[in-house]
Amino acid sequence: MSAPAGTRSTAAPSAPAGIDLADPAFWRRPAAERAAAFARLRALDGPAVFTDRATGRPFRALVRHADVVAASRAPEVFVSAPGVTTPEPARWVRALFGDSMVNLDDPRHADLRRVVSRAFTPRLISRVEEEIRRLAVEIVDGVEARRPEDFVAAVAAELPYQVICRMMGIPARQRGQILTQVNRASEHTGVARSRIRVPGRGLRALARMQLVIAALGRERRRRPAEDLISALVTADVDGRHLNSRELGAFFSLLLVAGVETTRNALAHGLHLLTTHPEQRELLLGDLEAHLGGAVDEIIRFSTPIIQFRRTVAVDTDLNGTRLAAGDKVVLFFGSANRDEAVFTDPDVFDITRTPNPHLGFGGGGPHYCLGAYLARQEMKTLYRELFTRLPGARSAGEPVLVPSSFDHRVKSLRFTF
Repeated sequence: MSAPAGTRSTAAPSAPAGIDLADPAFWRRPAAERAAAFARLRALDGPAVFTDRATGRPFRALVRHADVVAASRAPEVFVSAPGVTTPEPARWVRALFGDSMVNLDDPRHADLRRVVSRAFTPRLISRVEEEIRRLAVEIVDGVEARRPEDFVAAVAAELPYQVICRMMGIPARQRGQILTQVNRASEHTGVARSRIRVPGRGLRALARMQLVIAALGRERRRRPAEDLISALVTADVDGRHLNSRELGAFFSLLLVAGVETTRNALAHGLHLLTTHPEQRELLLGDLEAHLGGAVDEIIRFSTPIIQFRRTVAVDTDLNGTRLAAGDKVVLFFGSANRDEAVFTDPDVFDITRTPNPHLGFGGGGPHYCLGAYLARQEMKTLYRELFTRLPGARSAGEPVLVPSSFDHRVKSLRFTF
């Protein structure tokens, strides 16, 4: 992939008039308009350039499936540091809170991932699977008994959050406090900040949350239990375990990658199955035959994480586009998941789609989502329990979305059964 030293970036094609992926207003446009805009970008000769409003720096928009996969699988060329989100985390924030795994490159990334992977023992995974089944039953019991109106609060957010807390070993008395801090820390992700935002509110919330996790980590080092925190802080992988900052950063990542994404996918899925009655009928006609395909198609179609950023480390050629060291590129997973070169009728929601090489968990390489298996299990288990006991469950209106260039977030979704 590398090109000779001194390579300059290929002149980028101009984006069609009216399309600016760096403009927060673009992310407030209707989904169909945004999908049409990405289709026009994919038809260009190469990745278009946009200017980041926060930094004034240009970036290339990787919107084709092949480009996103190629960049994802060349981590030595397309590096994650200093950050994959927009804007990149400030140095003092990283020093204070630690680096999230998504913002690290090898060897530090491989080192941390090895410790975390070893902690997910077969015994722990088995316990988590059983916990998912119990929680799904409890949640549907609550839906039947209390008849809540918001699917996100009562179902979609509840399952993944409780799974993560129980898997980590967070005491029940502290879960409400942590959830409050999580919501405050993540409420302004993605688009331009609100004018009424309280400065530092998100960072203060993150600090409070990580203090709680650090205290639990110290307790588990003294008295280990059968939970993920204990495994992470007492692990001996070549003499390595997670320290307090690393534990806090990992938990923060879990709450975004393991809670918010699954919550949003579950909510989008219920609405998609409501607005595509023929697909709903097909699924309910044989849940076991179609559930796995339905989950993957929901993830492809909704793409919970919209984008990640990379920095070009060395001069390189990306599928015919020359890039120079220091260039910024943004991987648009949602666009890649609608690429006509890969998916037949990409704008059609089809739970029987096969193959379905979607990039909802990343484009491969070392940063492929560690929680992909867990997310699929949560979605399949919840939908199985919900549609078996309440086959009439469906959305009762359009989802209330939070405009964001980072994630496809659902604030609320009225539902009925």
